[in-house]
This record gives sequence, structure tokens and C-alpha cells, in this order.
Amino acid sequence: MTGLHERHLAVSPDWLALYYRRPLELTHGEGRHVWDADGNRYLDFFGGILTTMTAHALPEVTKAVADQAGRIIHSSTLYLNRPMVELAERVATLSGIPDARVFFTTSGTEANDTALLLATTYRKSNQILAMRNSYHGRSFSAVSITGNRAWSPTSLSPLQTLYVHGGVRTRGPYAELSDERFVKACVADLEDLLGHTREAAALIAEPIQGVGGFTSPPDGLFAAFRQVLDRHGILWISDEVQTGWGRTGDHFWGWQAHGEHGPPDILTFAKGIGNGMSIGGVVARAEVMNCLDANSISTFGGSPVTMAAGLANLSYLLEHDLQGNSRRVGGLLIERLRAVGAGSACVREVRGRGLMIGIELVRPGTDEANPEAAAAVLEAAREGGLLLGKGGGHSTSVLRIAPPLSLTVAEAEEGAAILAEALRAAE
Repeated sequence: MTGLHERHLAVSPDWLALYYRRPLELTHGEGRHVWDADGNRYLDFFGGILTTMTAHALPEVTKAVADQAGRIIHSSTLYLNRPMVELAERVATLSGIPDARVFFTTSGTEANDTALLLATTYRKSNQILAMRNSYHGRSFSAVSITGNRAWSPTSLSPLQTLYVHGGVRTRGPYAELSDERFVKACVADLEDLLGHTREAAALIAEPIQGVGGFTSPPDGLFAAFRQVLDRHGILWISDEVQTGWGRTGDHFWGWQAHGEHGPPDILTFAKGIGNGMSIGGVVARAEVMNCLDANSISTFGGSPVTMAAGLANLSYLLEHDLQGNSRRVGGLLIERLRAVGAGSACVREVRGRGLMIGIELVRPGTDEANPEAAAAVLEAAREGGLLLGKGGGHSTSVLRIAPPLSLTVAEAEEGAAILAEALRAAE
């Protein structure tokens, strides 16, 4: 155990998890690579939990941060803030929500908290519909709508939460159905649920479940849900904390795979927009955003420095078509990983979209989750120079792959080769 690890354990909560038997101290990064305190270099396929969206030490972002820090670092939302207004204008336009208003926070958790406050106030109801296997943050209200028991430490809640089928395509009671019948069954389940409850405020859903193991429904499920919700006046909140900004390749937002009936009423975002700086936020149409009748500000949300980073990062992403790169390189990577998985008795499924890919591991010959194998692959990949993430259901048996969106073809091939060796070593 290193001295820093011992010091960490002495002052940190027991529940603050660290990856690896010998935890890493990352000291610097460049592009798609990071280095540890011992000088080892790693290809980063997790990006600080999908947060380093474009690249490590991206010059455009680091310069924007330094320039803004040299002028003024902080002011709060009590003063006009040019970088905040400029980023809000761009996000409002990109969101697809008409007459959109934007409120910036410091994290995805806080963004989802704000969305819940808006929805429950607007609808005058504390009842929330959420998806099974979901994750929406670590605050008291966010864990109360999280449908993944591994990340929900208490059953106490300020909300009445009802869970809906549909977030996981290949497990559960509808897994054997065709996509069309799966959607119909989930819609029937939602209809039945609403027939036994009071009027709910909103449905909150991740278009692709992040912590849940990069699971997703067939395209169009949430559009079908939307028709039901609209009849009841229930709002749709799309949690885009992990799926936003082009990561899925096919779409800029995850909701667009389900957009036949228009954008969500509320959209939340965070992670990648800041490329490591602490930015979250909420977009909603004006009548929903403006429903609060009490004072509210943000001390740190919309900080001039983080907004400058977000503007530079978003400009880089759009100018270099990183969504297109995610689609092209992600498509290649998932093909390679499916070929690797086909030769492994531990791999149940390789799934995903763009540069958001999950590899679900099971005990050979069964459908039983295999978190031990996932931990072993994580360690073996690290030894091979590759950093991965974990997640999934009620056990961490899914390898999560989400590199910066500037990943090259050569780096995708390199990462797939290291992962193939790690799977062989773990078996």
C-alpha cells in the first residue's frame, strides 16, 4: 500500500471506492493517454467517467481556462456573466427544446435535483416515474429515483417513485420479445401503472443507462412512452449526463433516438461539456423553468472559468465533428470487441452506440453475472496499459468503455487488442 493510499484511507469515507488492488494516482494526461505517479502510460478508455470528452490537456480548453482565470474566477449568478450567457445560448439552440431556458449547476446530480424540483413544482405532485436499473446521482433525491440498488443506499425519500420496465433490453420478463413487441409490452406496463396511481409529475430516464451497464431499449420506446405521458400531462425528463454531446455517434442527444414526438420537456446534462471542469445544467421550456415562485441563485453554477472551458470545448467538438468521429471509430471499435467477445466464454453481450460500449461478463455457460471476471479484466487491462470502467445492474459485471471522442482508429485497434489479452488472462 502506498503512502498516499494510506493517507486516503485515513481521511476518506469507507464507501468512497477506488479502482484496482493497487490504486492509481494519475498525474497528467495528453490526448487519449494518461500517466501515473510511477511514469506508466495508459490508453484511457473511461475518460474520468465519461467526463474527459474531447481530449486530455486540450490546448483550446486549457488556454480558455487560463485566460479567464487571469481576468476573474468567480462572481456568482447575482451578476451578469458573459461566458455563461454565451454558453446558455448555444446549449438552448442545440437542445431542440422550444423557447428554452438554461440553468447551470456544478454536477449531474445537482442538475437532476433541479429537474425534479421543477417537475414536482410545475405539476404539484411528488410522484416520479423512473426506469428500473437507472442511476441519476448521489444526492438524497437522486438516490430515491435510482433503480439500481447498488447505488441507492437508503429507502427514505422525499419522492414517491414508481419504476417502469424498458431500460434493459436483454434481461427481464420481456427479453425474449421482438423489439416491436418489447415496446408494446413496456407501454402496456406504463399504462397499467398509471391506472393505479395519482397523477405523476414526470418520467425521468437515461436514453442509455450509464452506471447500469450501457443498456438501452429499442429506438422509439420513449417516443411511445411520450404519447402516454402527454395524455396524462406528465413531463419527460431526459437525463443526458452521459449520453449528450454526440457520444452515441448517431445523435447529438440520446433522446433523438426516440424523438418522433419532439424533444423532452426537461433535459439535464453534465460531464463531457466541461472536459473535466465542473459543469452541469438543466434545459427546459420557459413555462416549466419559470414555475418556481421563490428566490434561487447559484453560487458556483455558471462560474466564469467553467463556462469559458465549456465554450471552448463545445466549439472544438463541433468544429472537428467529434460526433461523426464517435460514430465512425465507435462503429469500428464495437465490431472489433464483438469479434473478441465471440471467442470468450465469459462474454454474454457486447452492446452500445458510438463511443459508449458495454461488455457484459457472465459465468461460462450461464446468464449469471460475473463481477469477479470484470474485476480481473480491469486489473489485466491496466497491466496491459488500458484503463476501463465497470458498472451494471445489481453487480459490477459490465466493462464500460467510453474514450474521449477524438479517439483515433489506431488507438481503437490498440485498445481492442489489449482488452482481448485481458479477457484471455482473466479466463
